[in-house]
Amino acid sequence: QVQLVESGGGLVQAGGSLRLSCAFSGRTFSYYTMGWFRQASGKEREFVTYISRSSGTSYADSVKGRFTVSRDNAKNTVYLQMNSLKPEDTAVYYCAAAGIPTTTSTTYNYWGQGTQVTVSS
Repeated sequence: QVQLVESGGGLVQAGGSLRLSCAFSGRTFSYYTMGWFRQASGKEREFVTYISRSSGTSYADSVKGRFTVSRDNAKNTVYLQMNSLKPEDTAVYYCAAAGIPTTTSTTYNYWGQGTQVTVSS
């Protein structure tokens, strides 16, 4: 059974940085595309970024140039480096695993519990 555990969330001022981590266990990590999604209070969950098994990436327009996704297959971990944070980035951030590169949340088979990111103005 795949387990995903996010960490690294917290409170940061606008313009600051955070790095989220997601530890994967239970299957072969390198086989999966790893995605990050977020859900702000009262809003639908939205795609942030993914990194494929070949390390191809895709980003939502709202985070391009500010967020960077990476993976370490030796550590079974995916990272989300978030720079130049804005108050509108405030949300619960989830990592997820899928068999193919996709921006569609319903295609992701496994999800973490989420980590809160709050950006103050």
